[in-house]
Parts: sequence; structure tokens; C-alpha cells
Amino acid sequence: MADQNENRDAQAPEFGTTSADELAARLRRLGEGEVERVADVARDQLAEYDLEPEDEEVLTGEVAPTAEPGARPAPPVLAVVGRPNVGKSTLVNRIIGRREAVVEDTPGVTRDRVSYDAEWNGRLFRLVDTGGWELEARGLDRSVAEQAELAVQEADGVMLVVDAKVGPTSTDEQLVRVLRRVGRPVVLVANKVDDSGQAADVAALWSLGLGEPHPVSALHGRGSGDLLDAIVTMLPEHSQVATAQPGGPRRVAIIGRPNVGKSSLLNRATGTSRAVVNDLAGTTRDPVDELVTIAGTTWRFVDTAGIRRRVHLQQGSDYYATLRTQTALDRAEVAIVVLDVTQHISDQDLRIIDMVLESGRALVLAFNKWDLLDDDRRGQLEREIEQRLGHVSWAPRVNLSARTGRHLEKLVPALEAALEGWDTRVPTGKLNAFLHELAQANPHPLRGGKQPRVLFGTQAATQPPTFVLFTSGFMDPQYRRFIMRRLREVYGFVGTPIRIGMRVRERRGRRR
Repeated sequence: MADQNENRDAQAPEFGTTSADELAARLRRLGEGEVERVADVARDQLAEYDLEPEDEEVLTGEVAPTAEPGARPAPPVLAVVGRPNVGKSTLVNRIIGRREAVVEDTPGVTRDRVSYDAEWNGRLFRLVDTGGWELEARGLDRSVAEQAELAVQEADGVMLVVDAKVGPTSTDEQLVRVLRRVGRPVVLVANKVDDSGQAADVAALWSLGLGEPHPVSALHGRGSGDLLDAIVTMLPEHSQVATAQPGGPRRVAIIGRPNVGKSSLLNRATGTSRAVVNDLAGTTRDPVDELVTIAGTTWRFVDTAGIRRRVHLQQGSDYYATLRTQTALDRAEVAIVVLDVTQHISDQDLRIIDMVLESGRALVLAFNKWDLLDDDRRGQLEREIEQRLGHVSWAPRVNLSARTGRHLEKLVPALEAALEGWDTRVPTGKLNAFLHELAQANPHPLRGGKQPRVLFGTQAATQPPTFVLFTSGFMDPQYRRFIMRRLREVYGFVGTPIRIGMRVRERRGRRR
């Protein structure tokens, strides 16, 4: 098992007196030939031990570099619009073939523009689900409607979803007028047509003046194939509004508790009102992603739903939003955990950080609302960071204000440093020389008259850095954490969790 909680025990004893600087100096004095000789001796002594079949795979494996694709044309964009609770998100899930969009019987569950990749008969397109559009909306509902209007302006085509059982409403007619002003091609969808006996309901939608309505049942899939045929016929081969996708933008998940400023951070970074922002906690429910350029570097930022409490205590859309957040984190390379400096660092903040560590993603801590911090709270905050965040002291820290944009540019070096640590690989020769020098200066304590030692070590993977150590006996967790600290002090590994797995092996002939 990998030991992921490397700094949880802040009082873990030091094993010996050699400092990290002294250790690094001793390693620098070793020539390249001496480094390789140490590694060869360590590998040769493994021949005296019983190895498992999977050990050989680890010993001979190499970490393959990640290829970066070149720039490619953007696929066409289809905006999905309509009144609340007409089944837009259910239809989106039907089209993409999986339950990605959060669906609930309560109107207004979707609030932001949320994008998904879709494909039909070999044609790729980008599907943008939007919140419900309402006539003369106010407050949060007005912000949701504005997001839907922006989605239409930034799309190559529009899918207007109408509830066939209700028929055309004044809100539908108002939305049609908005679509005509924008001038995008529109396909009209008559949803909730569960059987052929509803032909009269569908015919009533001709009055909207958008041509033939396409009857579908998003819930059961009826008519979805014909609808997709019409969609790909309407859309261009490549997007006329979206820019070409650059090769390999690094993927960044923005996570944190509700109302700490995640959506404000995304909006400030994009320079647009990309995500709905409201004082109401929990405004974001689906992951919202966007290409963001900061200080000349392009990233793919993903704003996620605020994680309120433990998953098994959640219900409805909050439960599914948390699952989407976990999925977004799994797809990301680095996570920005946003913390509100005006509030105490809570147990929920720590659980969110642990979620990042368990997922093996690089980590950056963003302390938001720094412009609201007074001197008394600043001293208190520093003490909280020291006491509660000591186990992630290796994570880059950025003090910023998403509202004003203060120090936003400092995210770039923090993200780059975290990703560099996440990608770092220590050559096998240097790793074994490090382990040899470390053991010489700081040997493992005797346990029951025996002294476990590291026989050989190798880095089995990057992203995150994962090490496998073959040992002659079980090593104390404190000693494993000691090895991790020295690895960080000598090789950096800024912003990334480190995983170390121990494989205890016995000398040949000792097994009965």
C-alpha cells in the first residue's frame, strides 16, 4: 500500500542527524559511474530474494512520455435551450449516452452552461446544456437566462426543447423571438412524446414558426435517432464560432466548499460571465469547463459544484453534483482548492484536500477574498494554516481576490510548479544512490533484533510520482514518511502527493 499521509504525523522522529542539505551534497559528489554502480549492486542483491511474477514487470518497466496533440479544428457547437423542466438535461444525457447532466424533477436544477462531447454516425459536436429560460426572470433566474442567451450567441446551431404535453407557451414564443434575432439555425424538439397518440400535441408546435417539430421521448429514447440525423445535417463540419483547440492544454479543476468563490475565479480568469455567480451557496451544480489564457499560458479550467458534506449524507441534485465533481477531478491533472480566508479552515476543507490527495492530482491552494482580510484575521489564519494544513505544506499557495483579480497571474507559476513536480521522474540510478546514502546516515531502527533495509527502489510511475521499494522487512510508517520528506527536500516534488509502496521479500530458502 502507498503511504499517502506523509506529513500527518508532524512529530515523526528523525532517524539520525544528517540533514537534507548534507545528503544532497553527498549525492552531488558521486560521479555518474558511482551512481550506476550502486544501482547495479542493489539490483544484483535482489537475486538472493524470492520475487513475485509482478515484480519483474515493475523492475523492467519504464514511464512512457505523454504525447501532446497538435492544434485541431473545433467541432461544431449545439446549444440546448428551453423553459425550465422541459427535459433538456434528460435529452442531453440521452444524446451523449450516459448520465452526465444532473437531472431532478425540481425545475431549475441546471444553472450554468455545461458542455459535453457528443458523436453521431462519426460526426463529433459539442453539446451545451443550459439552465431554464424564463420570461422577465429576476435575481438568480435572470443570471441563468443570460447564460442561455450567451450560449446561443456562441453556438453554431440551437436545439429548442418544448414540452409537447403543455404545448407552446408565451415563454416559448418569446424565446423564439430571441433566437430569430441571433440568427442561428434551430431544430425544434417536441419532448415527452411517449406514444404515437400524441400527434395532435406535436402538430400544435408548428405555430412557433420554426418548421417541423421533432417528436422525442428523452426519457425512453423514442425518436432520438431521427433527431440526431437532423442535428448533424444542420451543423457545419467545423465550428464557425469556436476557436481551434490548442494542443494539450493542462486540465485544472477548481474545487472547494460552496460559496468560496470558485465561479468568480473562473469568470475573472476568462474575463466573462462564464459561470453563474450568486450569494446563494451551491449555485453551480454541473462541472463548467472553459479554455483560459493567463499570462500567455492556456489552461482548461473546470469549475465544479461546492462540496457541502459527506456524500452519503447528501440527497438529490447535491448528491449527483458531488459525483460530477469527483469525475471532473479524476479527469483533471491539477486541482485548485479554493479557501475563503474570511472563514475558519474547516473539517470540510480538509476532506476536500484529502479528496485531491486520494485522487493523486497535483495541488494548489488558493486563498480567496484576500482583499477582505484584516490584520487580526491574518495572524489567526497563519496559525490555522500551520496547524491544519501542515500535511500539505508542499503545495504552492496563492493569496488572491477573484472579485478584483488581485494576484490572479500568480496562479500560473503555482500551477506550473505543481505540474512539474507531478511529472518529475527520478532515474533509477540516482534513486538507489539516494536510498543508499540515506540508509548509511539514517538507518532504520532495530525492531525485534532485526533491522529492515531497502534492497532496491524504482519509480514505477509519474502523475503522481509513485515509488516501489523492495525491502527485507516491514518498515515503520514513520520511517516511510521520513523517506518521503527527504525525497521532497532533495528532489523537490512541489505541489504533488508522493506514493511509496513497500514490497517485503524474503531470502531464498527461508520459506517453509
